Amino acid sequence: MTSSVFVDRPLKKIALFDVDGTLTPARQQASPAMLELLSKVKRKIAIGFVGGSDLVKITEQLSISGNNILEDFDFAFAENGLTAYRLGKPLESQSYIKFIGEDNHKKLINFIMHYLADLDIPLKRGTFIEFRNGMINVSPIGRNASVQERHDFEAYDKIHGVRAAFVKALKEKFPDLDLTYSIGGQISFDIFPRGWDKTYALRHVEKDGFEEIHFFGDKTYQGGNDYEIFTDPRTIGHSVTRPEDTMRLLTELFLS
Repeated sequence: MTSSVFVDRPLKKIALFDVDGTLTPARQQASPAMLELLSKVKRKIAIGFVGGSDLVKITEQLSISGNNILEDFDFAFAENGLTAYRLGKPLESQSYIKFIGEDNHKKLINFIMHYLADLDIPLKRGTFIEFRNGMINVSPIGRNASVQERHDFEAYDKIHGVRAAFVKALKEKFPDLDLTYSIGGQISFDIFPRGWDKTYALRHVEKDGFEEIHFFGDKTYQGGNDYEIFTDPRTIGHSVTRPEDTMRLLTELFLS
């Protein structure tokens, strides 16, 4: 039975969204048209985002006029749901560092830094490793790359498989750490304990008893960071390639 807090929604369903490439262009802001559409959809069903980035970065993308995204979305899941909010109130969180331990983390970081130093790619900028609450994020080009440099690296990576090779090397070096390596966005990949992918957010959503859980994402292929939740039997998955696809599907599914 759906939670009583959502009785005002005509449809007892929820739509969960990846952020980059689904609600917004990669690492850019959502359009006013997207936010207006989401507001309309929210009158029909519950909505939430499930992003790999931390809440600060996601807020930068989804808050374009000072709006509070914890009010705009019924559920807010940053870092794959390891930082979670329901109706603006925080839920339990998890710590990557507590799970893996300081010694294993240090060995992992040392290997990554050596690999990055030896990696020969056209451009390198800054912030190659970003430590988050529920994961670490690794970027061969560096997260300080400009928008155009991100586009260029993504195209380069599709040809040369830089991130895929990096992940393969990590899996071979650390087979016993029980970690998942997930390629997402344009320039990076995430490392987190097995089971801490985006399906982690579903444990919070399930408690409200929605009849259907829809998920929209662009990295739904195997190895992409939307794959696990997209293929999870608890969700109805929708694969998109850009925000305009998401808007079209939302209109067809919930507003027509």
